[in-house]
Parts: sequence; structure tokens; C-alpha cells
Amino acid sequence: MRPEDWRNLGLTDEEFQLIVKTIGREPNHVELGMFSVMWSEHCSYKHSKAVLRTFPTEGERVLQGPGENAGIVGIGDGLAVCFKIESHNHPSAVEPYQGAATGLGGIIRDIFTMGARPIASLDSLRFGSLDDPRVRYLFSGVVSGIAGYGNCIGIPTVGGEVYFDPCYRGNPLVNVLCVGLLEVDKIKLGRASGVGNPVLLVGARTGRDGMHGASFASDELNETSEQKRPAVQVGDPFMEKLLLEACLELMNNHEVLGIQDLGAAGLTCALSEMASRGGTGLDIDLDKVPCREEGMTAYEILLSESQERMLMVVAPEQEAVVHEVFARWGLNAATIGRVTADGILRIRKDGEVVVELPAKSLTDGAPVYHPAAVKPAYLETSAVLDLKQIPDVTDANQVLLELLAAPNIASKEWVWRQYDYMVRTCTVEGPGSDAAVLRIRGSKKGLALTTDCNSRYVYLDPYTGAKIAVAEAARNLVCSGAEPLAVTDCLNFGNPDKPEIFWQFKEAAKGMSEACRALKTPVTGGNVSFYNESYGEAIYPTPVVGMVGLLEDVEKRCTQAFKTAGDYVVLLGETYDELGGSEYLATCHQLVKGLPPQLDLAKECAVQQTVLAAIRQGLLHSAHDLAEGGLAVALAECCFGNEIGAQIELQSQGLRLDSLLFGESQSRILVSVQAEHLPSLLQLAAENNVPTFTLGRTGGERLQIQVDGQPRIDLPIAEAKATWREAIQCFLK
Repeated sequence: MRPEDWRNLGLTDEEFQLIVKTIGREPNHVELGMFSVMWSEHCSYKHSKAVLRTFPTEGERVLQGPGENAGIVGIGDGLAVCFKIESHNHPSAVEPYQGAATGLGGIIRDIFTMGARPIASLDSLRFGSLDDPRVRYLFSGVVSGIAGYGNCIGIPTVGGEVYFDPCYRGNPLVNVLCVGLLEVDKIKLGRASGVGNPVLLVGARTGRDGMHGASFASDELNETSEQKRPAVQVGDPFMEKLLLEACLELMNNHEVLGIQDLGAAGLTCALSEMASRGGTGLDIDLDKVPCREEGMTAYEILLSESQERMLMVVAPEQEAVVHEVFARWGLNAATIGRVTADGILRIRKDGEVVVELPAKSLTDGAPVYHPAAVKPAYLETSAVLDLKQIPDVTDANQVLLELLAAPNIASKEWVWRQYDYMVRTCTVEGPGSDAAVLRIRGSKKGLALTTDCNSRYVYLDPYTGAKIAVAEAARNLVCSGAEPLAVTDCLNFGNPDKPEIFWQFKEAAKGMSEACRALKTPVTGGNVSFYNESYGEAIYPTPVVGMVGLLEDVEKRCTQAFKTAGDYVVLLGETYDELGGSEYLATCHQLVKGLPPQLDLAKECAVQQTVLAAIRQGLLHSAHDLAEGGLAVALAECCFGNEIGAQIELQSQGLRLDSLLFGESQSRILVSVQAEHLPSLLQLAAENNVPTFTLGRTGGERLQIQVDGQPRIDLPIAEAKATWREAIQCFLK
């Protein structure tokens, strides 16, 4: 075998020698292809595995942590929530519609593989500047792909986030989270058990689409990436709907011993992971795999990433039932092999053994790297921000309108109106508030869902920025009235072989771990996406946090919109002279500098506990966390929902005007409260040592803000809302 044989597949010389040492011989061509996808970064996590082990993964509610297709937490009454987030970045960069669509399809399969019915999805998207025609093409294609797949399969896309920054121009991020509901005694695992039990491949036929998709996701994007469109899978949401219903029927009514979806690395991954987890082997006959193309080789069948397929193991007496159920749903079901006791993955084609490998050699045998980590040189200059060199605000009205029109703050209605976020009729709060909220049928309970990350913060200080991502996700859930339960993360970074990139990754993981421990939100799983670079330039480090929260009574949920005139507006938490990494600096001064706002986790916990208790006691009419754009933007957003204005009086207390109005200090939540409940709220805050500031009252048709008795902002709500609503649509006309 020649060096170019393994190098062309993405394996290093050292990795090839490790393969030879592990199996005691040189692999054949088919086996080499299997190693190339299973030892790719996308499948093996060889650069990140050691760091991921530092995450807190256990908690009272955790029923299934990392290591399976998705994490699961219990929510009482015999019910559990299954959830996970994953990326489909590189495919979406070269074929945005199918890249995004199959990303959603894959994460949906991860959920029902566990025995859960998918009930909702969210997305976290990043693109370059909307001034760029190609970015607009990618943006439109990705949103259409998510809408097309989600709407057709009948799973609501209920929320998420969209950010724009030039660093994502050549490498957009498409992260998709799916949530499912199941009974705790019906959890299924991806393990092959029971010697002699049949192994069945069900769902769609296998084609040549998606070849080497896992390897494609484990490399930087460059001028040749467009040629890799064949590595992008093609999805069929109608087929997946049938597959979902057939699998759930089978798992609910009959015994399924193990089940695994076919995603990255296709049949190779499903076979090796199921055998490896079960401590068993598999004897597989590829001639029994239903193919949709003539003359497919063993290599093509094993590495194909054709969508809408599942692998399952059942007891012999259940084999006929599987065939009957899938035939009734109009789907293929083929018995392709048996479970063996020897731990060997033995695969035949045309009567000959073409693969004979220890299953664990493909999974546990992958190398674990500990790359060098060096603090990036740019941080020496980017951290320096002299506010004396930045002129303070003179026209706060104009600045507020500018920020409301900034794509990162402006309404994302153009995106979410393409999603059917009400299908299944469980959505009680859809896109547009701090978190989406779903009703759990047959129960008073509800679920709150969010995805969050300010990557500019992480770029300027990976440790603090990642802490903030976790804290803001929890804060958004709390503002809806939910107790944060657990985290799934999608860690998007550049090339880990570059010491500066790996330093960002380690620091971000450290910050996330600390925040998760403080907020008691363990990590139940997720995804690492490295090599997010184009033409040698990395994206901002973007560790996206997906979080699930529980409302014991969904009728006590809260939203950000002011509800009635005459309520008091109260700010919980303190404001500091912190403008580093702010949307204000980037939009109004074209600066990405300074340190992000500091985060005191003890103060964060106290603010969240206060607001959660206040919502549960029925004290609040609204709650909204302060994020991009600071206090002035948060006030405007609270006014927009019901078009109720506010009259606000602030004291500068020595702060710059821009810091006071547009700074992004953390651990702050804006609430509205009826006069009779104000004393109770203030007492609750005092008990938790949370600073409170009564800012004014709701009412009228204008947002009016005075500072030290001087009018600073006075805008009609209708004008401000129109600016906010129409900003992104203007780019896409």
C-alpha cells in the first residue's frame, strides 16, 4: 500500500502505522476507507476527547449522559426529555439547502433512536455580512433547507439564533438542536447484544450520496471545496416521517434490543459503534443491503451516508415483526447479519470476506491527541480598549435606531416565519421571546428551550465568553419561568493543530465547565466541529450552548413583552462601564476590542433564583434578559411585543452614557410588575442580595429615557419597531 493511499483519505503516516500495529497487518482498501472515516475528527473526537472529559456530566436528573446518540434528563411523572445539538457546517457551505436539511434530519434521527418522539427543533446559525451576495445565497438556502425538512416532517422549529460577522463569510455555521419526549422505561440504546440475534437495516435504500462526508467535515474549506458536493447527503423528509413512525411503533409495542441511526460514516459507523458498545462482534452480508444503484461496491455501501436509514438488533422471534411493521409503512427492512461473540466486525460481499476487524479498533482504537496550546498573539492588542479614545454618545436616539437595525439585533422574523413553529399544537411561546416554550400534553408541565453564544465575547476572551454563553442560556430559560436542567453543546472552532486554536478550545471548555457546575446544568452530550476555516482564516470560536428548562406549570410562563400600562419597570443586577466586545462598539465604532463583560457566577445564580421565584409566585408581568445592545435595546424589545411604551428615568452614577444605555454588563434582567407586587419583588431581591433599580412605568406609545433628568431617548414605538422589523428584509429584497 502506498503512502498516498492513506494520505488521500486524510490519515497521517503515524495513524496508518497505528492501524497496522492495532490489527497486526496492513488493511485492505475497504478497511482503510473505514478507518479513514471512523478516525476522522468528526467521528473519533481525537483532538477533543481529553478536554471533553473535564465537563460535568452527572446530576440528579441525568438518565443518559455523553456516549450515546443523545442525552436524556428526567422531568418527573415517569417522563424524560431527550435532546442533542449537532453541526452541519461544511455541507451547508457548499450546498446550503441540502446541507441544512440533512443536518436537521440527522439530529431528528438521533432523538427517535433513543425511543423519544421528537417534539421540536431549534437552530443556531452564523453567516458573513449580508452585504455579500454569496452570504445572502447561503443564508437563504440554509433557512429554506431547515424549513423544507422541518415543515414536511411535521416537527416545529420553535426558536434559535442567527448572527452575522465577516469571519463566517466562507464557513457558515449551521447547528441544529432537536428535543424529544419519552417515558423513562422506554429508553433505547445503540448497542448490539445477544449472540445470534439478527441485525436489520431499515428505511431508505443505500446510494452513493454522502461518500466521505465525515472526512469532508474534518478538513478546512478552500478553493476545491465546491468539488466536494457529492459528499453532501440528500434528504427526504417524507421518508424520514415514515421511518420515525415505524421505529416508534416498533419500539413502543415490541422489544428492540439496540438501535442506531446511520449518519456520519454511514453503515461503517453504525456497525462498529453498536458492536463496540455492546462488546460483541457482527457478521454482515452486504449483498443483503437494499441498494438504489447498480453495481455498488463494498467500499461504497459501507461509506455511503444516504439518509433516513437505521440499524437495529432484535431477538429472533421479533425478526418477522420488524419486517411486517416496516412493510406496512412502505419501507425496506433487510436482515443483513447476526451478532457474534468474538468482537470482530466480519463483513462479506459476493461470498468473500472483505472486512475482518476488531470492532473496537475502529472506535476505541482511534488515537487521542493532546495538541499544543498557545495563547493567541492577537489577544495582546485586542484586549486593550481605552474608553477615553472613544467619543461618548451625543445622539442616543440615532444610536438606538442604528442598533435596532443591526443584523445581530434586528428581528429575525424573515427567518422564523418560514418555519411551521405551531405544528403539533404544543407550542405556547414560539420564536421572538427569550426562550421557546412547549406544553407537555396530559400534564401541567412545560419545556423551555434556547440556544445561545456570543462568539465575539469568546474571540476576545474564550474562558469568560464561554461562561457567558452558559449563563445567558440559563438566564433566557429563567426569564420564561423555567428551571434550567442540562446542556448540550456544539463547539465550533478552527483547526485544532494550530496551537492558538486549541488554546481557545481548552479555555472555552474550562469556562463552560465552571458555569455548568455553578448553575447545576450538566452536559449530557453534543458535538465538536473543528476545521471551521476557509482559506486559512478561522471563524470566531463559537461554543453554542443548547439548554432545556422545566416549567412545573406551563400556565405560569413569562415573556419579555410589557403587558399593561402602569406597571413598574425594574432592573435586577448592576451596570458597569463595560463596552468591550459590545454590539455598540462593533456597529457604531467598527471596533472588536476590549475584554467582554465580567461574569460573577454567584451574582448570576442570585439574579436567576430571584426572577424564577418571582415568576412562580405570580409577581411579574414580563422578564427579559439584557444581552446585545444593553439596557436601551432591551427596553425597546419589551415595548415591541404589545406596542406599549415606557417612561424611564436613569441615574448615571458616574457611568458613561454609552455604557449606561448600550453596555452589556452581565447578570441583569429587566422585569415589569404591578404596583401591588413591587414590594414583594424588592423584598425577594433583597433576601438574595440582588441590587434592584426601579426605572419607571409602562404606558403610552413612546419609549422615553431620561438620564440625570435630561431627555436622552424619545422615540415612537411604531418607528423603532419598524426599523427593527425591516432591517434584515431590506437586505433580501
